[in-house]
Amino acid sequence: MKITKVDDLLRDALSQRRQKLAGLIDFPVILWSGRSIPRNYPALTFPFRASSHFLYFAGLPLENAAIRLEAGKLELFLDDAPASSTLWHGEMPKRAEIAELIGADAAFPMTELKARSTNAATIALQDSVTQLQQREILDRPLAPSKAPTGIDLELTQAVISLRLSHDAASLVELHQAAAVTVQAHKAGMAATRNARIEAGVRAAMESAIVSENMTCAYPSIVTVQGEVLHSEHYHNPLQTGDLLLADVGAETSMGWAADVTRTWPVSGKFSPTQRAIYDLVLAARDACINKINPGVEYQDIHLLAARIIAAGLVDLGILRGHVEDLVEMDAHALFFVHGIGHLIGLDVHDMEDLGDLAGYAAPRTRSSRFGLGFLRLNRVLSPGMLVSIEPGFYQVPAILNNPETRLKYKDFVNWHELEKFADVRGIRIEDDILVSERGREVLTGKLPAKAQEIEELVAVSA
Repeated sequence: MKITKVDDLLRDALSQRRQKLAGLIDFPVILWSGRSIPRNYPALTFPFRASSHFLYFAGLPLENAAIRLEAGKLELFLDDAPASSTLWHGEMPKRAEIAELIGADAAFPMTELKARSTNAATIALQDSVTQLQQREILDRPLAPSKAPTGIDLELTQAVISLRLSHDAASLVELHQAAAVTVQAHKAGMAATRNARIEAGVRAAMESAIVSENMTCAYPSIVTVQGEVLHSEHYHNPLQTGDLLLADVGAETSMGWAADVTRTWPVSGKFSPTQRAIYDLVLAARDACINKINPGVEYQDIHLLAARIIAAGLVDLGILRGHVEDLVEMDAHALFFVHGIGHLIGLDVHDMEDLGDLAGYAAPRTRSSRFGLGFLRLNRVLSPGMLVSIEPGFYQVPAILNNPETRLKYKDFVNWHELEKFADVRGIRIEDDILVSERGREVLTGKLPAKAQEIEELVAVSA
């Protein structure tokens, strides 16, 4: 990697993070960065992405590195690049230079790590090669990161408590990711009318991200099949009458993410049925954003979205019954199946490598209810947390055509009326909201969301 500089803000933040960790635990910690994974042969690898837990304390996306933390001090373990690599990768910074950049107290080659590993805690990485190295260095079994035990669990809980609230250095990065993501979505809307297939819009959006020296925070979703929540295919033609759902977010070079979704008509104009559902989803988004405040239960925000969507579907004649009863029986989840959102930070679904340990405050556990089981975050909101708000409406054939579902909700869904909305396969509207001391800040607020504004942006390319 090419390293230019680490500014004072980040260097100070790294020091403060280490000191805060030292105030929560009294044992040494070793965190690994991970390594590139070969694609088809050793020299051809997938793009490297350092472990987020490593990045949080080390600050730079170093490959094949580890850090040891104890009492607020940091030791860097990293091998200098061999001389032969210069031909292929250019001059690389030396271990001592990197150590100085990140404020490390000492730096050693990786061969020295074993001698400094006694009684150290860690967080298991996702790739099996690094996990094997972790086990060998620590000389003990290693539980998965989502189910740690002993001092690994204590470390995980401490890291969660720190990463839940973003510091000033994090917020600089998160604002940058949000700003580039906004531009990417505008580029996608402008490219729609001249695109032949979904891939054309995807190309415009990802180009806006890459041109700012960022990467995509996750595989882009750019699809006319909006009912497929995580579609990663881009071959479908763009036709008049289609809605295009784009869930695309940027990630800074230091790993901080944004996550935004917009849905727009390929033709530049919503049909009456599409506009009715779009405005309903937008009303849920607006109400949920306005409810974000310190001390508010995130699950209550999810349930607010559920009630608004249920009420709107009653007004449109799609659902029958009292709103509270419909939500209690999860009728709304036939169309709004996922949770209202999640944490955002160094990962787009921040700390989800830890399972529900980060998303669910102890002793809370994930619900078995159809309408609550996909909620990724169940905590009281506090200042510094960054969350997504992403209500949606989807007509998923596997759900709506299921005989058991049809029987269970036969008195509560007007299936004949629903057929009138066949041109609405999926709509989602998503933004990134920072919980502030007195309320909220919408980091992605410069991206329009009202239907008329969306139509105008798409029409630019006409």
